Amino acid sequence: MTTFTESYFTMTETDAIIYAKDHLTFFSEDAELSCKEIGDGNLNYVFRLVDSKSGDSLIIKQAGPVARISDEFKVSPDRNRIEHDILKIQGELVPEFVPEVYHYDPIMNCTAMQDLSNYTILRKAFLTHQTFPQLADHVSSFLVNTLLLTSDLVLGHKEKKDQVKAFINPELCEITEDLVYTEPFYDCPRNEVFEGTLPFVREEIWSDETLKLETAKLKFQFLTKAQSLIHGDFHTGSIFVTEDQTKVIDAEFAFYGPAGYDIGNIIANLIFAYVNGEQTIYDPIERERFTGYILTTIQDIINQFKEKFTYAFFDHVTERVAEYPGFLEHYLEELLADTAAVCGLELSRRVIGLAPVQDLTDIADPDKRAAAEIACLKAAKVFILNRHDFFHGEDFTRVLQEHT
Repeated sequence: MTTFTESYFTMTETDAIIYAKDHLTFFSEDAELSCKEIGDGNLNYVFRLVDSKSGDSLIIKQAGPVARISDEFKVSPDRNRIEHDILKIQGELVPEFVPEVYHYDPIMNCTAMQDLSNYTILRKAFLTHQTFPQLADHVSSFLVNTLLLTSDLVLGHKEKKDQVKAFINPELCEITEDLVYTEPFYDCPRNEVFEGTLPFVREEIWSDETLKLETAKLKFQFLTKAQSLIHGDFHTGSIFVTEDQTKVIDAEFAFYGPAGYDIGNIIANLIFAYVNGEQTIYDPIERERFTGYILTTIQDIINQFKEKFTYAFFDHVTERVAEYPGFLEHYLEELLADTAAVCGLELSRRVIGLAPVQDLTDIADPDKRAAAEIACLKAAKVFILNRHDFFHGEDFTRVLQEHT
């Protein structure tokens, strides 16, 4: 008989049904459950359970000891506890933007949560060139409330240090340290570079000693700057959307790091959507509609973030010295410099590194794919090398337009 109380094992679809009946109170006793494993990410197993009688459904997300992307990555299943805990915090700070959590099991390393199957993954929606008018408003609000309200600006410093300890996440941070900050900038055997892009990478990325030095500085910042409780993997594959709602998922990379990491990540992934549209939409009117929307969304996320952060700063800040004249401006300048840098790092690693994005790999014409990837890399270098020149949304989109 299957037992879930003694030791961890990776569940099957049948196990998930038994688990839901024995350990969850979500479904009625006479529920007729079906289950399908729907995980398509790099790390976890995701089971969707549906009661055919009531139509009620939920998700059980289970973390295993090995990443699905590669057996080389041995990752602690404790990431499921981290994801559960940050979802509870985000559920207090921004309940409208995260799924509801029903249950956490530290033995089976799984969390039961709201089923978002009636939502669409934002990356997939962008691949069919859908647009969402409220996205910038939702994303900027999510970022302001999660990044400001978990920082030393607002939390008592002892409370914040306790939070830092609770969210120490060494295995998943190591993945980021390797795949984002290190491997893309030299000829690492694990890199996966498209043939048409490889000559540019060899000449303009791997041979650029100035660029390497700046990425080294940025890596040590990532290692040491415990600024805010960040999502840690905030891209268009981690956002579910409807016409008027947005939900953020997959926060197992969460830890206390540079606040600009989350903002830079989402901006880079919007750029991937932009270059995909540039290279795959043949009708010029439709292409202008979609790419124009992406440019506006990038600008609005940055500009709305600054505006909302400023209002929230004066409403919530408790640290006395942060109220000195000029400090807010200094804080935002540094945060947006980090944002630009991370945008460049994410653009680079998704072109060069181990985990490419579908926005690029789905470009069937090899010349167009190479053009899109090289455009991303050219912009990436500007974002990294000139990161202190970015303060407005238009600063980000201007670089993009200059290199595509």
